[in-house]
Amino acid sequence: MPFDPVRDAVLNSPATEGLPTSPSVARRATHLSVLLNSDSEPLPRTSSSLSQIIHLEPTDKLSSVKPLKKAQETTLSPSDSRPSSSSYFQPASTFPPVMRPPPLLYNPTQRVTPPDSILTPMSKAEMEMYKSYVGKGTARLVKRKRPRDDSDTGDEPPVKKSVGNGGVVVEHYNARPEVGVIQRLDSPIIGLKNFNNWVKSVLISKFAHPALVTSSVRTQRNKGKVLDLGCGKGGDITKWSKARISDYVGADIAAVSVEQAKERWEFNRNANRIQASFATYDFCSQNLEDVFAPEILEKPFDVVSSQFCIHYAFEKEETVRRLLRNVSHWLRPGGTFIGTIPNAEQLLEHLRELPPENQDLSFGNAVYKVRFESREHSGMFGRKYWFFLQDAVEDVPEYLVYWDNFVSMAAEYNLQPLYKEEFHNVFTEHQDHSEFGPLMVRMRVMDANGESSMDEDQWEAANIYIAFAFEKR
Repeated sequence: MPFDPVRDAVLNSPATEGLPTSPSVARRATHLSVLLNSDSEPLPRTSSSLSQIIHLEPTDKLSSVKPLKKAQETTLSPSDSRPSSSSYFQPASTFPPVMRPPPLLYNPTQRVTPPDSILTPMSKAEMEMYKSYVGKGTARLVKRKRPRDDSDTGDEPPVKKSVGNGGVVVEHYNARPEVGVIQRLDSPIIGLKNFNNWVKSVLISKFAHPALVTSSVRTQRNKGKVLDLGCGKGGDITKWSKARISDYVGADIAAVSVEQAKERWEFNRNANRIQASFATYDFCSQNLEDVFAPEILEKPFDVVSSQFCIHYAFEKEETVRRLLRNVSHWLRPGGTFIGTIPNAEQLLEHLRELPPENQDLSFGNAVYKVRFESREHSGMFGRKYWFFLQDAVEDVPEYLVYWDNFVSMAAEYNLQPLYKEEFHNVFTEHQDHSEFGPLMVRMRVMDANGESSMDEDQWEAANIYIAFAFEKR
């Protein structure tokens, strides 16, 4: 008869004892050793009363079975094809180790920070610094030239002394923090800043681009070499990357600003396709070859750009000549020199309009303020005034650039004027241009309906500058 475990379990149950059975259904043993290992007759069935189980009364069946080994004595041989039933009672410590795949190693290929900088505890000084940290502009680059004495405090940086008007300018721009794109949108003069950037874009497109396309300095995709004198924090790097130049050299008198310009280039995905070099450089007192390596200056520049800064050189004639010498010497024939300077004619006109009895020789509005030290001045250099521009310039000394004097001196260095316009006239000339008109909308100078983002005070402040372009003959 076929083996049926359900049927045999019922027939061999103690509850079925004494019940009549069918002759055709013979009881068979269900002892595991008999069923699996023996072809002999089944062992005689014994009763399995509760008293026998509790008192461990021996039976014929139990006495004939070899006792089980203790669980802790059972071990698993490596040669066993399968574990015995008693091996499942081993303690957890006796199980063989489970084979798992090795863990994946953390091995980034584009790490931004060095490996040993992760999870390094900050010092107390660093924690204090980062409580008010905005950017590198909040720190000053200071080189100690004397040993520290007992009066110095351990946690305070030494104070750098300003040297003349140039020192005031350096400290001002070094101290200005670098802010992100989102923060710049919150500037109270964002409309004026956008307009100034638009004017610079017009200069690049009209006068720099023709020189760049004929450049001998080129790569597979880009061409042209640019020197950005007074690069500041690198605000024009994006404009030059869109012009698809191949080489950019940025120089500024403020060391912190130079570091921020370098960071902007490094983290700008498009700009870092350009070969770029940066250095702290004072065009009033240094020659370019004293600052940059010979290989950087091996080929001349196609464009020299100097935005809102060369008027600082007009303190003295010799500083202006040094500036013009550096521009002309490293600019190739046919190259262009573009920039923006204060509008001396307009500033002097405002000064003349002040009542004669006024002791305070200042004028302006809520956005800007100009303060002269005297009504009269002799000579073409050193006409000083103090300038304030909201959210940009904090009352620093500047110098007037007399245009005719500038042109005559530039001619001595083979620089011939191509263009000179007040910012208001640049707007009037190009607002309906097929390229520069839509560019004003993209740069948020005005919206699609022609509404300006500048108020009247910002519009007045815009015209204290002029845009210029020279060509080296």
